[in-house]
Amino acid sequence: MNEKILTNLIKKYGEPYSRELGINVGKGDAELFKWFIASMLFGARIPEKIAVNTFKEFERMGVLTPEKVLATGWNGVVGLLDNGGYVRYDFSTATDLLEATKLLKKKYGGSFSKLHSLSPDATDLRKRLMEMRGVGPVTASIFLRDLREIWSKAEPLPTPLVTRSARELGIREIEKVLKQLPPEKSIALETALVRVGKMLKRKALTNQLVKC
Repeated sequence: MNEKILTNLIKKYGEPYSRELGINVGKGDAELFKWFIASMLFGARIPEKIAVNTFKEFERMGVLTPEKVLATGWNGVVGLLDNGGYVRYDFSTATDLLEATKLLKKKYGGSFSKLHSLSPDATDLRKRLMEMRGVGPVTASIFLRDLREIWSKAEPLPTPLVTRSARELGIREIEKVLKQLPPEKSIALETALVRVGKMLKRKALTNQLVKC
């Protein structure tokens, strides 16, 4: 892929999801926890629009801190998820978010900055994140992707969606490419590949339905 196409791809589709949601991940733990909630929502196999609507429901109700999540409780979190349209995974996601928040409070005092500082390297950082209930490789990568600029050990592995999207666009060895780029551009390219990958999946599904 030539540089012009790459630049256009980033310009059109590369705005970080955190920024789109009004989250400034560089402003400390309060914003990092907001991004963690959003990452949990994006991590499920559910339409992006529903994940965004659900995050906005958490925002509308002011449930954006570890303390607020725990105080809201399981029934309350399920209600927020349902109001946002997140009904397919409401029970499991509520349990995952509450248990992950409890672990964050217990081990790191509710601070993702502390979690990062205690991690000796990128591998350990991913491992610590995935100790949290409901955080698998995809959710960990989503969370870390937007933190490349502020966390020295944020080196997310490309998700299957990113890898497939890159392959379709003729980008080889995407993990190596992302590491070679400046953090800001790396975030933008990976985000663009996520959005393009979702469009390609929808197109493939539409083509399958037409053939039926």
